[in-house]
Amino acid sequence: MTNAMSQPLARQLVEFARTIRFSHTLFALPFALGTALVADPPLPDGWSLALLLACMVTARTAAMGMNRVADAAFDARNPRTADRAIPAGRLPRRAAVAFMLASALLFVLLAWLFLMLRDNRWPGVLAPGFIAVLLGYSYTKRFTLLSHWVLGLCLGLAPVGVWIALRGQVDLLPLFIGGAVLFWTAGFDILYSLQDEAVDRREGLYSAAVRLGPVRAMLLAAMSHVATLLLLGLVLIVDDQRPDGPALGLASRLAVLAIAVALVVQHRRAHHSTPREIAAAFTPLNVLVSFLWLAGVVADVALAAWWPIR
Repeated sequence: MTNAMSQPLARQLVEFARTIRFSHTLFALPFALGTALVADPPLPDGWSLALLLACMVTARTAAMGMNRVADAAFDARNPRTADRAIPAGRLPRRAAVAFMLASALLFVLLAWLFLMLRDNRWPGVLAPGFIAVLLGYSYTKRFTLLSHWVLGLCLGLAPVGVWIALRGQVDLLPLFIGGAVLFWTAGFDILYSLQDEAVDRREGLYSAAVRLGPVRAMLLAAMSHVATLLLLGLVLIVDDQRPDGPALGLASRLAVLAIAVALVVQHRRAHHSTPREIAAAFTPLNVLVSFLWLAGVVADVALAAWWPIR
């Protein structure tokens, strides 16, 4: 630990970025960007878009930093995660806490900039509550099976927050998008957690695989993904009834169908693969899901801007 503390700040930042898996920002970011396009078509102004991106990155960084700090002791006893930066001694715990707190504070400060940029105080008012949910998730696996859905809530808050930042209000459309993200995330997190069933059981943690067994856990994941598809369908229905006109059309409908196929593929693999093989397919399949949704929204919004009569 002494050697870790003596590392240059830049090196510690690099280790922090690695351990929070910055690439996993790609899970929620496309849903949030798609929501921004629907909330303020065809594209929010550059400053608003940049501020939204900065808020999403800092919030996610704070959440994952908290997760790595809170789970450092568990990670050290898990062969799969023992080489993460904190348990392996490459990143001091104090440095990780400092980076996490700095990210959380920066997120709250950035949220208040919407007051100047769009005369909207709600992002700043709600930011402490949002960050509290994100930071609190890391402890839920210690006492509740609902931890998978709390993680989903953390990601699902992104499109809701985007809508509030751009429109200053909450509507059904972003709530349905956020709900779809919530259940999608819970489903793939259950599948991902199968590889840690033995460790979670030994540690007394409340994963679905431990509390329900792998077979029922996979069934619960499938039910969550069915809920995802139903909520995306509701998004399309509610969008059709918007008084300012629908933003989503054929491309988004095709995207939902493609997402359904991707989820079916994910579950077929889950039933015919080892837990480690499921985990290996975790990132590409779920990044595909989020980018399919974004591609559908981009195509529809662009078509509406270039050819208003659809």
